[in-house]
Amino acid sequence: MITVILLILSVIAGVFLGKHFGKKEKLAKNLLVLSAGFLITICLNEVFPQVYAVEGSSNLGIFVIAGVLLQMILEALTKGFEHGHVHHHSEHNILPVALMVGLFVHAFIEGIPLANEENSLSPYLLGILFHNLPISFILGAFLFNRKEGSKSSSYPSILIVALFALASPFGMLLGNYFNPDLQPYFLAIVGGIFLHISSVIIFESNKNHNIDWVKIGLVILGVSLALIMHLFHNHDHVGHHH
Repeated sequence: MITVILLILSVIAGVFLGKHFGKKEKLAKNLLVLSAGFLITICLNEVFPQVYAVEGSSNLGIFVIAGVLLQMILEALTKGFEHGHVHHHSEHNILPVALMVGLFVHAFIEGIPLANEENSLSPYLLGILFHNLPISFILGAFLFNRKEGSKSSSYPSILIVALFALASPFGMLLGNYFNPDLQPYFLAIVGGIFLHISSVIIFESNKNHNIDWVKIGLVILGVSLALIMHLFHNHDHVGHHH
């Protein structure tokens, strides 16, 4: 229950911030870079070790690749929304239906592995929450800062936010009914999704390929936060086993 509340709150908080600070594009970009550093660390420190600890996991790499490919397909729907590509095209380019489907599927799949997490604040959950914030921020900015006068658009906007907020909890709910043996496969797919999103954000070329110290600093900060979480989590686990 705590997990569901946190998932919904992370989206609402992001949308709220996006609605009020959405004009500050730099802030959205920085949030994304920070979350990408966090996400790639969670991916390599938590998700992949869990996936590869499974017996007979040699073929699970295929599912990681499937996750990468799935994210590429979803981005065809969302037009790269997950890494802040909103202003590269006119708003008419992103059909709200395509955006809703893309974001919903993405968040839904991320929710499935949460079904079998033993402790409420796992690094994996924190990775999703951390990742929800910037996406919701961009979503809020995109949906609620459109041309004044298009008031008719507020109803679908709220619907899009509600669907996105409920997608991960819904995935988690459904995950409870899946065979637990399938868990590593879903986790591998999510690992691929995380890997693709975070690496695209981190490696997106800087203007003129200059060193962007702010970006590097933010990635390091994100990585450090995730490592601290990782250490705390492992420490807790060791504590529980004793």
